[in-house]
Amino acid sequence: MQNTSIQVKDLQKSYKKLNVLKGVNFTVEQGSIFALLGSNGAGKTTLVKILTTLLKQDGGTAIVNGFDVTSKPDNVRQSISLTGQFAAVDEMLTGQENLIMIARLRHLKQPRQVADDLLTRFGLSDAANRRASTYSGGMRRRLDLAMSLVGTPPILFLDEPTTGLDPEGRIEVWKVVKELADSGITVFLTTQYLEEAEQLADHIAILHEGKIIASGTLVELKKLFPPAEVEYVEKQPTLEEIFLTIIGKKEDQ
Repeated sequence: MQNTSIQVKDLQKSYKKLNVLKGVNFTVEQGSIFALLGSNGAGKTTLVKILTTLLKQDGGTAIVNGFDVTSKPDNVRQSISLTGQFAAVDEMLTGQENLIMIARLRHLKQPRQVADDLLTRFGLSDAANRRASTYSGGMRRRLDLAMSLVGTPPILFLDEPTTGLDPEGRIEVWKVVKELADSGITVFLTTQYLEEAEQLADHIAILHEGKIIASGTLVELKKLFPPAEVEYVEKQPTLEEIFLTIIGKKEDQ
């Protein structure tokens, strides 16, 4: 039996009269990549903020790495790292200096060694002594991911990590995310890019109007799609088609 990294039960959140989360339930297995899909305004970032202790829910429970986000927020924070849509990189510092700074903030021994190991792991050694302001979007995002892994947190939250990147930059980040999951880190990914979820995720949940309306592996989600009626070549439905079909069904009800 796989261990559970994140367990969410009946999570609710409202802003004044706006119900953003209306009873969200899901489980994330340890060492997996879990993709939360949803259009803008579906509540993805609100959910991530609750799971990372930046926001308190109105109802329901969330357990992260065995700790309740409400009663044990410090333990949760020590278990996780969060990379948002906008890189947290200090552009005036070099890649190496950015990493050393984070390692010192986390009170790690041998911060320079920690920095150099991560630069190597993320393919940034050649750019270690260049200011981050000279990095391409993909390099900057890789540095951002490297910074979030200082101190090896077991759970990594990526909130729309490839927003604004060109296709090459996105593929660079995907490669790194796959490697992180292979090394045993649990990755919780929010994305609007259906292709991103299709490429990366072991498990996909679709958040729509504050609820999870479908959840499963890509193969399981494809079974929700009506069978192809093409006689000669059975076309596999894309995640985009599945997404639109499921949302359409919900809106028809």
